[in-house]
Amino acid sequence: MAGNKGVAKQNLRRLAAGSLLILQSMLIGTPAIAQKAEKDALTYGELLQKIDAGQVSRVELDPEQPIAKVQLAGQSADAPLQEVRILERDRELIERLRSKNVEIEVNSSANSRAAMWFLLNLLWILPLVALMLLFLRRSANAGSQAMNFGKSKARFQMEAKTGITFSDVAGIDEAKEELQEVVTFLKQPERFTAVGAKIPKGVLLVGSPGTGKTLLAKAIAGEAGVPFFSISGSEFVEMFVGVGASRVRDLFKKAKENAPCLIFIDEIDAVGRQRGAGIGGGNDEREQTLNQLLTEMDGFEANTGIIIIAATNRPDVLDVALLRPGRFDRQVIVDTPDLKGRLEILQVHARNKKVDPSVSLEAIARRTPGFSGADLANLLNEAAILTARRRKEAITILEVDDAVDRVVAGMEGTPLVDSKSKRLIAYHEIGHALIATVIKEHDPVQKVTLIPRGQAQGLTWFTPNEEQGLISRSQLLARITATLGGRAAEEVVFGRSEITTGAGQDLQQLTNLARQMVTRFGMTDLGLILLEDQNNDVFLGRDWMKRSESSEEIASKIDAQVREIIGKCYQKALEILQEQRSLMDFLVEQLIEQETIDGDAFRQIVDEYTQVDKEQLAVSR
Repeated sequence: MAGNKGVAKQNLRRLAAGSLLILQSMLIGTPAIAQKAEKDALTYGELLQKIDAGQVSRVELDPEQPIAKVQLAGQSADAPLQEVRILERDRELIERLRSKNVEIEVNSSANSRAAMWFLLNLLWILPLVALMLLFLRRSANAGSQAMNFGKSKARFQMEAKTGITFSDVAGIDEAKEELQEVVTFLKQPERFTAVGAKIPKGVLLVGSPGTGKTLLAKAIAGEAGVPFFSISGSEFVEMFVGVGASRVRDLFKKAKENAPCLIFIDEIDAVGRQRGAGIGGGNDEREQTLNQLLTEMDGFEANTGIIIIAATNRPDVLDVALLRPGRFDRQVIVDTPDLKGRLEILQVHARNKKVDPSVSLEAIARRTPGFSGADLANLLNEAAILTARRRKEAITILEVDDAVDRVVAGMEGTPLVDSKSKRLIAYHEIGHALIATVIKEHDPVQKVTLIPRGQAQGLTWFTPNEEQGLISRSQLLARITATLGGRAAEEVVFGRSEITTGAGQDLQQLTNLARQMVTRFGMTDLGLILLEDQNNDVFLGRDWMKRSESSEEIASKIDAQVREIIGKCYQKALEILQEQRSLMDFLVEQLIEQETIDGDAFRQIVDEYTQVDKEQLAVSR
């Protein structure tokens, strides 16, 4: 056993020694090669001996360095030359080389050093030159901008390829019909000039935001196919006096060169407001710009073939000189679409969307009274986003309903969990919906929900059966009564001491409505007289020193009439809910259980419950 252990120890020692040798060879292999190369290199003394022995065939000398490159006899021409350090200005070496007839070549490295020095200096000279060129270019641009400061910033298209035609504009047929004359004049002006007719120089598109004024202007340009200038009213105005007027002159100069053409000025109220108005006077730069615009439109020169189309949603603030015949002598009202218009707009925006065949665009149009074209486009886009988020293939009526709720009331919040708060909100919303259903003059209920949206913890939607241009007194009183239904339900169920702040927004709405009935619509005993003006244009200087339009006695009577209207409507709401207390409790339980009740289902419950009450009353008699 002891012998075997000794043999094992010897084997381990041999293995360790072999490993150390291998590692040493790996670590010092390169220095060994270097030592071998240094050993093979010629020294100065050996070089002299080989020259004397005739073993040197060629030597290259560098005047700038004390190094000689030596080629030995018998070496091939491709073999590397051996470098030998010599003495500076070694005359003895040169004499020995000449005496042995050794070929001597002199190659100076001064040229290569000069080239290297030039390249190194070029590395920092080039960035400096580039920086100087950048500064010069900026200075040139600044100079050109200074020269072009008064130039028009209008976007110009020689061929009006806007990609939009009248077929892409829906819901505003009356406006399209009036503007069709402009397109016909641009295409065939001889039809009008033959009978001595003149096309209006300016067309003012008036409408609420989102009704399609800019889209209509693009459609006119697309239909006419003439040069098209488009600019915003704010782009005329600068902080330097005279720049806006210069831009107006430059704009009309370019337009005359490309006549017949269209000029579209969006948001013209930014530059066309009434002159001399406002607190402390007007804006001198804006007024000069407006004066130049008025001169160009109907000044001493005739702008034949130039038609100006402007858009605004504030025609009441425009200067009267801008609206007179000869300038903007035609105003086209672009109003919110009616039921037919909304349906056409929905059909246009549904072209590039995957809509399920079960979705009725007509039903969506009936649910969205007062929506503009932009609102309807946003509605379908929100429905498409919800469809993609829910990983569906096509837009269904569920996505459309959720999109309508989101557009009208905001994003959906977390459903309520607290039973006390949930029950209180349920009674508040059922109070609105029940009174609106019982009073026949009120718009029908569309939906009642306890799902929070935006700032509201619960919501009740109403949808009119038809387009309402005029509203009767009974309808206004019905709206006030239904608006008070939430507060009345809280008082009937929980008592006057437990009423909440949930009716704050309701009170603001109904107070404004009742005050308008007294002061604007002449629906009370105060007579058929306008008692308050709704114009509050303080920035025009009209109401800065506001004069009361009625005496203190009339003002107190107005307040008394408003309180009387609201008091009678509130008393009526209390009576209805007290009579329908059992029905209200039943509806609240249904709403808490379902969280959302559709309008048709709500009316069906009310009708069935009312019918049962009538039958029970008949049996009891």
